[in-house]
Amino acid sequence: MTKRMVVAMELQDDRVRLYNGDCIEKMKQLAPKSIDLIITDPPYNLGNFMRDRQTNLLKMRKNFFGAAGWDDLDFLDWVEHMNQFFEQAHRILKDRGAMIIFMSLIRVETLVELASKHKFYYKTTGIWHKLNPMPRNMNLHFINSVEGWIYFINNGKTGTFNNQNKAIHDFIETGATPASEKKYGSHPTQKPEILYSHFIDILSNKDEVVLDPFMGSGTAGVVCKQLARKFIGIEFNEQYFINASNRINATMEQKVVTDIKETRR
Repeated sequence: MTKRMVVAMELQDDRVRLYNGDCIEKMKQLAPKSIDLIITDPPYNLGNFMRDRQTNLLKMRKNFFGAAGWDDLDFLDWVEHMNQFFEQAHRILKDRGAMIIFMSLIRVETLVELASKHKFYYKTTGIWHKLNPMPRNMNLHFINSVEGWIYFINNGKTGTFNNQNKAIHDFIETGATPASEKKYGSHPTQKPEILYSHFIDILSNKDEVVLDPFMGSGTAGVVCKQLARKFIGIEFNEQYFINASNRINATMEQKVVTDIKETRR
């Protein structure tokens, strides 16, 4: 028997709910058409790929995603997992609700094809450019400084877009995640709050519900609190979940109650 945190956080005003568990199973428990925006950063299915390339990232940084163990699915198994994710996302996301998925550029075509099977309208693929990436192998090839993001609309072609009558490009530049956002524990693929704030501010409104089913370090939850959105987060890894809970709790005005229950692994 081991202690496992299964219901992360409950607020009296129910503005934040966090769950430790498999994202597909937890999404099945959410009510249909109850989510206004999904923003998430799922595994890119690059763990095996990176190890096969014999990169030296593990030597350069201890917190290397390729060695974390959660991005090791066979490609076809990953495709099926993401297919189930889109199935549930379509069910719980409101019509014309937006979804932003961060993803490696070599996997974008696969996700666009899967999403279209579940009535998601593909809007665009954008680029996040990191201004201060790790200068890995800088004398051997181009520095890897970009990641992709995909913008979908559920069961419609247009949705909330708070651009304030300004042109907004699909190319975003920010620094990498600062140390101040990692004090509750770092995550191998953690992204900065300013990046999440950009999307949550434009694609949702105050008091609407934002879901991150691959919550990781909890950045989406922190930003939702800052922007007065309601938040639901799901994270499978127990340690990441605890770190995210503590981090979001520190952003809260109200005390958060954590329910720890005994379960078998």
